[in-house]
Amino acid sequence: MASTIGTRLFTFFKGRFIGKDDFGNRYYESRRRHPTTGRTRRWVVYQGMAEPSKVPAEWHGWLHHTLAVPLPEKLAKKYRWQKPHLPNLTGTIYRYLPPGHLLKGGRRARSAADYEPWRPQ
Repeated sequence: MASTIGTRLFTFFKGRFIGKDDFGNRYYESRRRHPTTGRTRRWVVYQGMAEPSKVPAEWHGWLHHTLAVPLPEKLAKKYRWQKPHLPNLTGTIYRYLPPGHLLKGGRRARSAADYEPWRPQ
């Protein structure tokens, strides 16, 4: 279950659906503005496990009130060197393991900075 029953009830009664991203995360904002700040509360209901790194840049700015409206993915400037957004893969089988890591054989290429112990003659 992606969210608790409390979050679902709060979203049903107080939230207004704004949009959905490629990961299936759904974005909401409160129907009423805060009386002091005049801002609406914004939140995300994650698809699957709640992992904040699954929020793409197009939605991150909107969630943090940097953008007034979500940036349409089609209008977001894409460079040819950009890769598609990936969530944080730490702790999964897709994590990055550097050369020489024990789970990759434990051997790495020698380097000029490698330690050489002093040996008396």
